Amino acid sequence: MHNPTPTPAGRSSLIAGLLIVIIWGLNFPIQKALLTAMQPEGFLFLRFALMPLLVLGLLLQRYGLAWPRVSRGDAWALTRLGCLGQGLHLALSSYGIHFSTPFSSSVLLACGPVFTLLILRAYGLERLQRAQLIGIALAALGALVFMSDKLAGGQWRASGGDLVLLLAAALFSYYTVAAKPLIERHGAVLVMCYASLATTLPVLAYATPVALRVDWAGVSPWLWLGAAWAIVMIGFVSWLGWGWVNAQRGVARTAPLIYLMPPIAGLAAWLSTGESFTAVKLAGAALTLSGVALAQFAPHAAVVVAAPEPD
Repeated sequence: MHNPTPTPAGRSSLIAGLLIVIIWGLNFPIQKALLTAMQPEGFLFLRFALMPLLVLGLLLQRYGLAWPRVSRGDAWALTRLGCLGQGLHLALSSYGIHFSTPFSSSVLLACGPVFTLLILRAYGLERLQRAQLIGIALAALGALVFMSDKLAGGQWRASGGDLVLLLAAALFSYYTVAAKPLIERHGAVLVMCYASLATTLPVLAYATPVALRVDWAGVSPWLWLGAAWAIVMIGFVSWLGWGWVNAQRGVARTAPLIYLMPPIAGLAAWLSTGESFTAVKLAGAALTLSGVALAQFAPHAAVVVAAPEPD
């Protein structure tokens, strides 16, 4: 069978997708260092103090002062989406990475597709096929194996961080599913911007008391540079780029790139922090990612066409 010749746009989107996954993987050790220096609340304060400026700049560049209006129902849905899918997800991710390790964080956050399938099943959008159920079971078993050395060693702080990361992955999957009808009506950029603005004040109110006690003068210039990179490039530019890559290549062709992230994060953590990997941990990671891949790419059986409307 003859394969079509890749178009320049296809090659460009593939290169962009690979670069984005690489910088996401490399960001885990940087994020760990930032959270150690600033505490999760301090980093959240910085992120949600700066992000509105980026969002407002994007809205002004795209729409000027005539921002699109949304219905009252969609405004409430965007608020809930922002608070759960952005605010709470990012807060839990920050705590999880802070308590766990860069490699563990990358592996467990890559479990998102499993939660997406379970949420779609709960909404009645999809029946889970046998291969998908086997994949979910393998991913769950792999996650238990992956965390078993910490549990056996009584490392409750690190184990708790891993569990928090799984919850963060589930919240991002909720965001992915619940955002779909809103994106179809208003576009991905507007949904991301409005949801981000909606969660800014709640997160700042939560993070500010602890952020005021952070020794900001003790944060090195390199960490300040890392914070700017994590907030602007990772939290804003790369996600806009990822949306473009998905639009060019399609979600099904882009999703496999995510599985490159844990090896990159593991290599970066080994080189930068000396993180070590036991045979049990590597076996658990392989089993987890294999289960996630099987669950995601096995044949699906949709039962309805429409995406769920947010409650």
